[in-house]
Amino acid sequence: MKAAGFFAWSLPLLLAMGLVGCKPELEPPVAASQPASELSSAPIYAEVAVAAASYSSRDLDWQDDKRQRAVPARLYLPAAADGQGADAAARLPLIVFSHGLGGSRRGYSYLGAYWASQGYASLHVQHVGSDRELWTGNVFGLVGRLQTAAKDSEALNRVADMRFALDRLLGSELGARIDAERIVAAGHSYGANTVMLLAGAQVQREGQVLPDLRDPRVKAAILISAPPFYGESEPARILQPVRIPSLHITATEDVIKVPGYYSAAEDRIKVFEAMGGADKTLAVFEGGSHSIFTDRSGTGGLDLNPKVKVATRELSLAFLDHVFAGRSEGMRRWGERYGGLLKRWQPVPFAAEPLLKGSGQGS
Repeated sequence: MKAAGFFAWSLPLLLAMGLVGCKPELEPPVAASQPASELSSAPIYAEVAVAAASYSSRDLDWQDDKRQRAVPARLYLPAAADGQGADAAARLPLIVFSHGLGGSRRGYSYLGAYWASQGYASLHVQHVGSDRELWTGNVFGLVGRLQTAAKDSEALNRVADMRFALDRLLGSELGARIDAERIVAAGHSYGANTVMLLAGAQVQREGQVLPDLRDPRVKAAILISAPPFYGESEPARILQPVRIPSLHITATEDVIKVPGYYSAAEDRIKVFEAMGGADKTLAVFEGGSHSIFTDRSGTGGLDLNPKVKVATRELSLAFLDHVFAGRSEGMRRWGERYGGLLKRWQPVPFAAEPLLKGSGQGS
């Protein structure tokens, strides 16, 4: 890869968001008056908010002394997990989440709260070198801060953050509640790149493969708006080593644009196609935007935004039911339920042809 870094996409992405006043995440309250029982039987395009009584959250302020780096995190738990009954003693599957550039542990709450309401623990890790602090300080120093966040050192630190957070959680009293055999890594944008490295993606510097960053505790990957590793002409060489099941979610308008730089929606499709292993699923929503998958409520269309969010989180659970329980019925039902929103739907088992709209092009 080029000396500018295998995450060189990050700088133009953040500039694109910042220069047009479109920061990557906002953090509205995640609460609803509907009880969980009503939410589960609500219409297809139910309210995005999750009943506050169905989950709990706590902020964890960890410090990695070895790297002299703070690793804040937010842990979402099912409401029953804070009780004292049999449900409280049950071991929970865990989703560990990596935010996009400029994000924080408070972001993507529509996913964390929902996953917890459905019986998962969800650990949202904050990456202090590429988090929301990028937006603070002197505006004339913004470019310098973005350039620092885009360096290889920060990309590797993000992977180390995820490993450290897993170590701390599993080694804590809370760790006794986690099923270490059912751990999933998920991420959006830069966070998706972080997850790919955890899943086994391999990059090179000056002809030398970097140390293997794969974490064998991660059994599946959820990749939302995953950018490619720019500067590389052979994405398969990087991504073929990824053999765990993967879910890829994007949209036809999931485009990154700044003067002199362009990343088309089909770049997300190339990541999917280059990924190793046959157990991979692709969902491409019609329309949308790159930031429709954040907590922001208007981006990608006021009507479409909540529909995509509801569909995205339901698909993630259907995928995990397939991964951990071997059941594919939920994936089939999801495709039938949300097919009207999709440009392309390619579930496992891998289909030779896309299942929707003829050409199956992602943009």
